[in-house]
Amino acid sequence: MTNKLKPTDPYAAAGVNIEAGNTFVDSIKKSVNATHDKRVLGGIGGFAGLFQLGSKYKNPVLVGCTDGVGTKVALSQANNKTDSIGQDLVAMCVNDMVTCGAEPLFFLDYFAASKLEPKSHAQIVKSIAKACKLSNCALLGGETAEMPGHYVGNNYDLAGFSVGVVEKAKLIDGKKIKAGQVLLAIESSGPHSNGYSLIRSIVKKKKPSQSIVNALLKPTHLYPTAIKELTSKIDVKGMAHITGGGLTENIPRILKNGLVAKIDLTAWKFPKIFQWLQDSGKISQMDMLRIFNCGVGMVCVLDTKDVEKAQKILKKNNFKSFAMGSIKKSKSVSQIEYS
Repeated sequence: MTNKLKPTDPYAAAGVNIEAGNTFVDSIKKSVNATHDKRVLGGIGGFAGLFQLGSKYKNPVLVGCTDGVGTKVALSQANNKTDSIGQDLVAMCVNDMVTCGAEPLFFLDYFAASKLEPKSHAQIVKSIAKACKLSNCALLGGETAEMPGHYVGNNYDLAGFSVGVVEKAKLIDGKKIKAGQVLLAIESSGPHSNGYSLIRSIVKKKKPSQSIVNALLKPTHLYPTAIKELTSKIDVKGMAHITGGGLTENIPRILKNGLVAKIDLTAWKFPKIFQWLQDSGKISQMDMLRIFNCGVGMVCVLDTKDVEKAQKILKKNNFKSFAMGSIKKSKSVSQIEYS
C-alpha cells in the first residue's frame, strides 16, 4: 500500500494565507476597474500599472505625492469604522497635488496587515476606489501584504502614492503672490487626517460621546473637482493644503521672502469639534492653529476682484468659503500673523 503525503502549507503555518489574498483581490476587482478609463492599459493583476498620458498636453509636468493616514487608522479601528478611511488616504495625496494646479491621473495604495481579512479589508480598498472615482483619478494598482509578527495584534496600516499632471504654463507655484491679495479659506470636514496622536490621547482621557467620535472620524474632504473648476476660471496665485502643522506652518510654505499672511481670527469661529478638542485638551489658541486645520482645509490666494466669483464656484461644488485675511509686505522672520 502506497503512503500518500498530505499536502501542507508552510506559509499558512507561518501566518500568511495565500488563498485569503486571492479572495481579497477578487473582491476588489470590480471597484478598482470602475476607476479606469481608456487611458489605463490593461487591468488589475499585472506586475505594473500602465497609464497613457496622450496628446492633451503640450509641455506636461508630472507631479507626485505620497502620504498615509497616520494614527487616525487606530481610532477608526478602535471604533469599528474603517469603511471611509480609504477616502482619507486618497485625499491626503490628491489635495496636496492640486495646490500646484495639477489634476490627478492615477493612485496606488499599499495595504499591510498582521492578518488579512478579505471581507472587512476589502471595504477599505473599495473606499479608496470610490474616492479615486470622485477625484477623477484611476486606481491603477496597489500592494497587499500580510505581515504576522511585524504588526502587533489584529492591526494594519496603509499608505498611498498619486501621480498627476499640469501644463507647465499653468503651474501654480506662488510666484505671483503679492501684497494686497486675499486669503480665501475653504472649509474642512473636521481634523481630516492630522493631529490624531493628540486627539487619541484626549479621547482616551475624556471618553467622549459617539457623536464626537463620529465627527473625529469624518473622512477628509476631496478638493480636486472644485479646485479644477476654480483654477480653470480664475487666476489663482497660490494654494496651501492645511495638513500637519495647521495654518501656522502650511501657509508660509507658499510665500516668498518679504511677504506675510495676516490672518483675521474674527473671520470665522472654530467648528464645534475643534472647540471640543480645545476645551477637553486645554489647548491654547496658538497651539490649536499650529496643530489642527481649525475648520480650514485649503487656502487660496486671489486678487480681491476674484473672491466673489471664486466663492460662487466653491458653493456650486458644495464647499463653504470665507475671506480670512490678506497678504502684506513685511520684514518679519515669521511669515504669518494673527490679529
